[in-house]
Amino acid sequence: MDRLRQRADFLAVANGARVNSAAFVVQSRRREDLGPIRIGFTVSRKNGTATERNRIRRRLRELVKRLDVISMRPHHDYVLVGRRAALNRDFRVMLDDLRSALDRLDRTRTEPRTEQGPSKQSAGTEQAQRQRGESLKKPD
Repeated sequence: MDRLRQRADFLAVANGARVNSAAFVVQSRRREDLGPIRIGFTVSRKNGTATERNRIRRRLRELVKRLDVISMRPHHDYVLVGRRAALNRDFRVMLDDLRSALDRLDRTRTEPRTEQGPSKQSAGTEQAQRQRGESLKKPD
């Protein structure tokens, strides 16, 4: 597993899928090359002083070290964006959150999205109104 270090890589991953957690946000992006899994960490200034941001970053790095690599997909880049809650959150809970987030990212990639547009929803509503014998005209 390699580290992301260049700004362009972080920006590319930011355009990919994301999952929110209480202590961090996981962003993911599939790469077209056959390189190893790469992961980056970022914590913005709004999360506290430099000491607090470094502590958040260290906790996120330790999460990834303890995570089984099989949870991450090959040929993907990941970015963990730390939040202030990562300072006080129980480490085991954060590890479970990370596993859950990676699982949700994996499901969003494999399951096809079935979006129901407004026309289908309104057609269903009209049909239900007809079955109940209600008028389709709106009162004046």
